[in-house]
Amino acid sequence: QVQLVESGGGLVQAGGSLRLSCAASGSTFSSYAMAWFRQAPGKEREFVGRISRIGGRTYYADSVKGRFTISRDNSKNTVWLQMNSLKPEDTAVYYCAATSGTSYYTEPGNYDFWGQGTQVPVPS
Repeated sequence: QVQLVESGGGLVQAGGSLRLSCAASGSTFSSYAMAWFRQAPGKEREFVGRISRIGGRTYYADSVKGRFTISRDNSKNTVWLQMNSLKPEDTAVYYCAATSGTSYYTEPGNYDFWGQGTQVPVPS
């Protein structure tokens, strides 16, 4: 198993940037594909993006393509979510998640381990 802890959240003005970090411990980080999800108040948890185990491939939800970038450094057991050109509709609690599965997953139920989330308010 792996433990995940998000950090870097905080209030950002519309148009601004923020980088979230997800630090992993407890297992071999490179064994897991990683994803970021977010959940706005009153809404279901939403897929944001995914990065492959080595980091060679990424996939993003249409809502964040061109604005968000996922990266990872397995030597540091860390995955990042770089968020640029933030919009009020990006306001949510952001979660990182890990899966040992080999299929391409965008649903929360397919992820085995979760961080506790970090808040990103983007006021209008």
